Amino acid sequence: MKETTLPLEADAKSPAGADIRFIMDGTTGNMIHSTVPAGQINRATVHENVSEFWFVLEGDGEIWRREGDEERVTSLVPGVSIDIPVGTAFQYRNVGLQPLKFICITMPPWPGDHEASHLEGVWEPTVGNR
Repeated sequence: MKETTLPLEADAKSPAGADIRFIMDGTTGNMIHSTVPAGQINRATVHENVSEFWFVLEGDGEIWRREGDEERVTSLVPGVSIDIPVGTAFQYRNVGLQPLKFICITMPPWPGDHEASHLEGVWEPTVGNR
């Protein structure tokens, strides 16, 4: 059995460009807390083997997702949950004046940044390539 406390400072950057804090890890998945600063547009990304669930805690954002022939932009506001199935292209941005904060659960556990590939999205990113 595990328990953790949310770190005060970010542990890393996600491949898309968000500040992340590691919350929990296990054999079936990981959980992180993500923060996107006001005005930031992250890089469009696709995962090879990992699916994600998000739950928005604070802020005002948008996420674009494309899976096969289906494509949509969803508002990211407190209380909204979304999924990102394996192979789904996605890009997200903070459209508000405060940080966008959300919980992200990855399944299976995140294997490392080699999992994510970048592609052209719907918005011009404000964060550079790593």
